[in-house]
Amino acid sequence: MPLFKLRDGAELFYERLGSGPPLFLVPGLGGDSRWWGENVAELARRFTVIVHDHRGTGRSALSKITYSVGQMADDALQLIEGLGYDKVHWCGHSTGGAMGQVLAIEHPQRIDRLVLSATWAKTDAFFRRLFEVRSLMLRELGPLAYLKSSALALNMPSWVRDHDAELAAAEAKAQETIPVPEIVLSRIAAIVAHDRREQLQKVKAPTLALCARDDTVTPLYFTEELVRLIPGARAYLLPDGGHAYPNVHGGEFRRVMTSFLLES
Repeated sequence: MPLFKLRDGAELFYERLGSGPPLFLVPGLGGDSRWWGENVAELARRFTVIVHDHRGTGRSALSKITYSVGQMADDALQLIEGLGYDKVHWCGHSTGGAMGQVLAIEHPQRIDRLVLSATWAKTDAFFRRLFEVRSLMLRELGPLAYLKSSALALNMPSWVRDHDAELAAAEAKAQETIPVPEIVLSRIAAIVAHDRREQLQKVKAPTLALCARDDTVTPLYFTEELVRLIPGARAYLLPDGGHAYPNVHGGEFRRVMTSFLLES
């Protein structure tokens, strides 16, 4: 199992597949790179795809620290440097997109092209209230209730309808998926505190922002704001798919992103 040791001794699980330009494919709040599903193998046909489990999630160290988006981005930067890359393409979904904003602002020399998927520049009242409820579910009712409610927030209704057994199997492993609830709560606090709105004009990397129109976690207006604030950024909007649209419309997601990343 490939593990990368961070400066403080914690270990990140990572995988590297394929060949071609390096592409960091970074998941959202759940932090587990397996969320990307078949997208990893398909993108590895054209790119060297690097995925990792965020610290505190999946197969990485379950560090009981105070999490922040900046800390998550720094962990990823250490991995970029440790693997010997001067510059990488970055596709970050949701929390992964917040991390990408930090790197593109603070370490512009490291980011070649930037794909921001279903993400946001600054929390608003809707986002804060949504994650207050999700935090409350986890604290008061536990991991199973948290995962059940998350499935309804992240996915469009027809996907839930068609994947009931798959969701039930995942929920049966709730204690395994969330072994340390306090880590999830700290990570939620970290994303609610994310605010890079006033710095986005510093982003130099060519940027594509992707979102599904029916996303109820990071609504369309967040993507519209990113495109308005990042110089030269452009958007691609999918008609549906919910917050987890890359796993609903994987072919379209990969087609659009690949075309953008390989532009000359």
